[in-house]
Amino acid sequence: MDIGVYQRRRARLVAAMRGGVAIVPTAPERARNRDSHYPFRFDSYFYYLTGFREPEAVLVIVAGASPKSILFCCDKDPEREVWDGFRYGPEAARSACGMDEAHSITKLDALMPDLIADRGILYCHLGADAAWDARVLGWVNQVRSRARSGVAAPGEIGDVHALLDEMRLIKGPEELAVMRRAAAIAAGAHRRAMRAARPGRAEYEIEAELLHEFRRHGAQAPAYPPIVAAGERACVLHYVSNDGTLKDGELLLIDAGCELDGYASDVTRTFPVNGRFSGPQREIYQLVLAAQAAAIAAVKPGNAWDAPHRTAVRVLAQGLIDLRLLAGSVNEAVETEAYRKFYMHRTGHWLGLDVHDAGDYKHAGEWRVLEPGMVLTVEPGCYLRAGEGVPEHFAGIGVRIEDDVLVTGAGSEVLTAAAPKSIADIEALVGAGDA
Repeated sequence: MDIGVYQRRRARLVAAMRGGVAIVPTAPERARNRDSHYPFRFDSYFYYLTGFREPEAVLVIVAGASPKSILFCCDKDPEREVWDGFRYGPEAARSACGMDEAHSITKLDALMPDLIADRGILYCHLGADAAWDARVLGWVNQVRSRARSGVAAPGEIGDVHALLDEMRLIKGPEELAVMRRAAAIAAGAHRRAMRAARPGRAEYEIEAELLHEFRRHGAQAPAYPPIVAAGERACVLHYVSNDGTLKDGELLLIDAGCELDGYASDVTRTFPVNGRFSGPQREIYQLVLAAQAAAIAAVKPGNAWDAPHRTAVRVLAQGLIDLRLLAGSVNEAVETEAYRKFYMHRTGHWLGLDVHDAGDYKHAGEWRVLEPGMVLTVEPGCYLRAGEGVPEHFAGIGVRIEDDVLVTGAGSEVLTAAAPKSIADIEALVGAGDA
């Protein structure tokens, strides 16, 4: 994205800060084992304000009459670049990110006490990392120790994430362009997985097809560990072992999305391993598909966040009653939450730089209202675990259908519509081999 996007975001943050100073670090590097690290992934809040992808970096934003943005990052070190690759260094990073100042990360502890001195409020995010919390409070205490010289420490600590959550919730055109591309890549990966599926293959082989398609089209990583769950394993919501075998007559549930330039896609499709739905599978699949269609129709400006979920629940409850999996009326099933035996999760979540993205779902105890620019998932499901009074012909069936949906001025746009989900389209594609 153009550096002007990040500069405008920082200006919006300054306008919301009531003066003071904000500190936003990127994520730390994490050791995987003795001599290897996990692939570095920047902190989403830091990246939202900077576009800077290197580790060991901190953004400081000073508000007030003369606001400024200051980046602390690693020094330019040609010797280290032989081992670790290119690093900007402070001066080049200042220019590349449109900062007012940039300094070596080694100067952070020396400069921070002066930067927060005589600032009424310090915006940071405490509670996520004890070592970082101690460091921030150490700077505050250094300023307090200078009280006799007339210097005042911040009298209030605010949560910078709370300010940024509201900003991140409404996606700008630059963000939506990336998210549409991430959605398209994920949809293509699900099509590839359907073509590759057949009895006898391993779940991890299908996972490999997904990962290949993600990377082949430029996505940097999966947005989360893919779920590739055949048969009764589809009834385990967070199944990620992906080491089972696809068997004739089973359904395969795949929940997989990619991350492109920081932004996530999140898609789930369920289809028969042998390319043909059985009668019971078809009944449950059509029920979940109808619930999703009704929920997507409820995604529109002015509706409450909870509207898609409530809509999906009523459709599912009626269907479960019709199939004699629940007794009583729809109202009774909803009020007593009897449906939760077969549908135990919510119908969606915010989507963006994080898979479960920033933003509150309620304000003052009330579900927030959907607005254009919000992106959410819509993902009803039905999970019929054996041994819980489920008739044998339904036992072990797990179905979830998930799409990424943008709230628009007129209603909604399904970003992942290119991933097949009609029964006819699925049966035409599964097992078809390479395109």
